[in-house]
Amino acid sequence: MFAAIGEWIAERAGTLNISVEAMMLGGAFTAVTGAVATGSPEFGLLCGIVTGLVVALIHANLSHRLSVNTYVVGLTLNVLVLGLTSYLADKTEFFQVAKVAIPWLSDLPIIGSALFDVRWTTYLLIALIPLAWWLVQRSRWGLEARAAGENPQSADVTGIHVNKRRRQALLICGLLGGLAGAHLAVAEVGTFNTNMTAGRGYIVLAAVIFGGWTLRGALAGCLLFGAADALRLALPALGYELNAQLLIASPYLLALAAMFFLAKSHRGPAALGAPFVRGIT
Repeated sequence: MFAAIGEWIAERAGTLNISVEAMMLGGAFTAVTGAVATGSPEFGLLCGIVTGLVVALIHANLSHRLSVNTYVVGLTLNVLVLGLTSYLADKTEFFQVAKVAIPWLSDLPIIGSALFDVRWTTYLLIALIPLAWWLVQRSRWGLEARAAGENPQSADVTGIHVNKRRRQALLICGLLGGLAGAHLAVAEVGTFNTNMTAGRGYIVLAAVIFGGWTLRGALAGCLLFGAADALRLALPALGYELNAQLLIASPYLLALAAMFFLAKSHRGPAALGAPFVRGIT
């Protein structure tokens, strides 16, 4: 969800950010590295966020300053970060941020411990979701970013710096993508494993498309794909004998099906993925 919120903001501004996988994986690696070096998982979270921002800065400057194809940049960053983290990865200590239980709510049957007795970073979503919605839908910055994604030439005529708004949206995505990877590493898992994001960045892309480029739709997509991933672990534990390979592939098959059926039924930002050069229509 952290990464999907950032990807939604970037895509509404017109950038199809394929490098979200690199942001998440790099954030996961440096979060654990920072936690091991300092003994503080909170410092690790900060390291992960900064790493996501660095990946976003590289992508933004190559795509929106030097006009390098954004898809090529994104895929290159994904492969680069995967290679670097795989080469540098080593056995690390186990670090996790603390759990926080909300009184009364955490005692509810079935959902109590799952929703209200979790790592404290999860609660950041409570503030982040409405803040992201307000930023994009109600602030002047959000209006200009959406204009950059819908009709960049018209936005440019009105005085909006199109590529600047796209870079800023991509930086926000980097911050949240790095946080997503850091949360996975030092809140959910507690350590780093090679390629531990395992394509979740691409699932994020599918969730935004699945949601019709709306925030609530993207979050619903995350819940759906997350449930499919959770069933992969839960069903064998409950004693159901199912094909292991099919269970592993189920979230990605679901993402492909969602994109196949919904990609054309919802209209995304008109200039999504299209580079902007002033004076060229």
